Amino acid sequence: MIQMIAQQILPSLVTSGDISTGLQDNVWGLMFNAGPTVKMVLLILMLFSVTSWGIIFFKFRVLRSAISETETFLGIFWETAKLSQIYGEAKKLQNSPLAEIFRSGYIELEKVRKLATNPSASDAAQAGQDLDIISPIMGMGNIRRALEQAMISERTRLERNLNFLATTGSTAPFIGLFGTVWGIMDAFRKIGVRGSTNLATVAPGISEALIATAVGLFAAIPAVVAYNYYVGKVKTLSSEMDNFSSEFLNIIQRNFEAIRKSPQ
Repeated sequence: MIQMIAQQILPSLVTSGDISTGLQDNVWGLMFNAGPTVKMVLLILMLFSVTSWGIIFFKFRVLRSAISETETFLGIFWETAKLSQIYGEAKKLQNSPLAEIFRSGYIELEKVRKLATNPSASDAAQAGQDLDIISPIMGMGNIRRALEQAMISERTRLERNLNFLATTGSTAPFIGLFGTVWGIMDAFRKIGVRGSTNLATVAPGISEALIATAVGLFAAIPAVVAYNYYVGKVKTLSSEMDNFSSEFLNIIQRNFEAIRKSPQ
């Protein structure tokens, strides 16, 4: 039995010395000598990979700046008594989402203060003696909406292009698998045409086909890792934005209450 198997395998091993004519010595050779369909698949995967790496490096810089400047802003916010001074410092921190939320809320707060201190004639006639009560109530609603809009805008900015990483991570392996299946089909077709099943005939086609799956995994794995990492960072910043917005609203509301209850 062993001798029969050896007699069938050894001839193919002997002829496998000609494999060097079909197989290339490196991965690049396999790519360049693949079929047109596999080459198209490899080109698509390369574009996915290059774009993903560009997004990975870009988002790393964006999130690193956002986290660093947010820590700086929180230190300024809790250590500075006047909101006007905080606003002046916040304008320098363009990458911090909390600084942007504060700027939006402070601008709306200044509008409310101007309305309360210097109302127009029509506003005064309409509000009458209740202007000091109406202004805080309307002002809190306006400030809350400004903060919510700023939070939505900052979340959108931080999450921009992350969907592409998720798309690459989920589709690149299947695109590579498609290239592999097509390459194997083409390899078996060539086997049928040549009527030979030795290793020198089968190995080049199979190796060219499998390179598509390898490239697909090469594109997908970094994209999935980076996507999960960045989503975690964005969630952390989102929680900080929610907490800061609530705390900022509480501070403004306490100030409105103190002004309303102060003796005229």
